[in-house]
Amino acid sequence: MPAPHNPLKAALKAGQPQFGCWLGLANAYAAEIAATAGYDWLLVDAEHAPNDLRSVLEQVRVVEASPSHPVARLPIGEAWMIKQFLDAGVQSLLVPMVESGQQANDLVRAVRYPPVGVRGVGSSMARASRFSAIPDYLTTADDQICLLVQVESRLGMDALDDILATDVDGVFIGPADLAADMGHLGNADHPDVVQAIRDALGRIVSAGKAAGILTLDTEMQQNSLELGATFLATDIDVLVFAKAIRGAAKSGRALVEGISREK
Repeated sequence: MPAPHNPLKAALKAGQPQFGCWLGLANAYAAEIAATAGYDWLLVDAEHAPNDLRSVLEQVRVVEASPSHPVARLPIGEAWMIKQFLDAGVQSLLVPMVESGQQANDLVRAVRYPPVGVRGVGSSMARASRFSAIPDYLTTADDQICLLVQVESRLGMDALDDILATDVDGVFIGPADLAADMGHLGNADHPDVVQAIRDALGRIVSAGKAAGILTLDTEMQQNSLELGATFLATDIDVLVFAKAIRGAAKSGRALVEGISREK
């Protein structure tokens, strides 16, 4: 029995656009609700959300039970941390702040078993192997791991060709951090930033890798798809909830104040 099939990796390799949502509420119940929405993938964020390995795992479990595929963003690309996430059964990873080909190559090695990589061999006690219920896990796991790296600085953009020359599955552009590093903090819509993103997406696609981006701007979403992006985040659960609850409170306040005026 081989390692579980990774449908996201297969879809991205086939060039099929996959749209998803960022999960930052750090709550399994909220993740389970998101998993009923119909996204292709849901990303549990451990970089900017208050998550640790245990809370990530709780959310990954409930997403796994749905048609959506779970992805996890690590807080940093350390080999020991990658090992823990993989052993916990997370097959698709997004690693932030990648700025060189060497760094990308080190990450590729971190998600693979020896002799081609450096992932520690502890599958007998790992959830990833269903606790030794998957006898061929060690020899098949590498092929089902999807490694996406995040380029979000001028240094990373300068090294993009070197990063693309490695065996990463895809490169994700981070507009917010890139804009800040380019001197446009809080303004990812600046023409210079948009042009840099468009250029990067085109180069990623031309290199045969999955190109990814998170943007709430519908025009940018459409442009990204037209440029060949296949890993597209269109929503963030925190913002969806914040907008909805504030709108509900505003409606409730207007109702109460309207009744008060009538009296």
